[in-house]
Amino acid sequence: MVRWPHDYGLDVRMFGTMFLLAVVYFVFLAVLAYLGVETLLLVVIMGAILLIQFFFSDRLVLMSMGAREVSAQEEPRLHETLTRLCAIAGIPRPRLAIVQSPVPNAFATGRSPAHSVIAVTTGLTSMLRQEELEAVIAHELSHVRNRDVMVITLAGFISMIAFFLFRNWLLFGGGMGTGSRGTRDNKTALLILIPILAAVVWVISTLLIRALSRYREFAADKGSAILTGNPAHLASALMKISGQMERVPTKDLREVEGMNAFFIIPAISGSSIFELLSTHPTVEQRIAALEQFQREAKG
Repeated sequence: MVRWPHDYGLDVRMFGTMFLLAVVYFVFLAVLAYLGVETLLLVVIMGAILLIQFFFSDRLVLMSMGAREVSAQEEPRLHETLTRLCAIAGIPRPRLAIVQSPVPNAFATGRSPAHSVIAVTTGLTSMLRQEELEAVIAHELSHVRNRDVMVITLAGFISMIAFFLFRNWLLFGGGMGTGSRGTRDNKTALLILIPILAAVVWVISTLLIRALSRYREFAADKGSAILTGNPAHLASALMKISGQMERVPTKDLREVEGMNAFFIIPAISGSSIFELLSTHPTVEQRIAALEQFQREAKG
């Protein structure tokens, strides 16, 4: 089993992101309550959804991607690679899934190392050499070992709650109806204030999640280099995936870009907002970091 260096920077960022998002969420709910919005039912509903997502996030993600879990008999090479890397990392072996998609990518999901899944697309397995594919799987396995998959899932959920409350208020008008002119004027003011407040909460949440997501990719890249012992293999895989992504039809990219925070390389269609709010460092930055790590390991 390889010695895994503790990444205190990742720990601090994960804790800090969750703490700040919790503060933002609490302030948002407190302001809504102060303004007279009936939020108790929404909080109960979203709390129930949070529990469902926490315990069934892996199945929900696989379902949204159309991923199918495969046995060792169906994919012996991938299972052998995953089993060997797990032995090196010293963690339980995640389940393995395949996604029928021309988009070359991979992702990990699950609330803990014991309840996790690593999925790869058919576009990825058909394009990479064995050592490159191993480096990509090691990258996803590093996400599992670092437990950042759970944190990014919960962080994204908190942002989604703010958006849900915002949308619900716009659709239903906070219960606007008949009443005195003063009451109607107050509710009209709320219809202006709450969308602004919700937009601020969503922007802050998005920026915090993006900052965490970018760092976790660097950490997983480093983990891949440690597990495989050769950073160049991941660098080569990243270059191939990035180059092939430009040739994938826009329709296929748009079908999966909602999962960009989990992918090893974001699937970005040219007209998408995801291009402006990238969850990943650039491929050039990641390759430079891998080269730096290799120099430090040799020196």
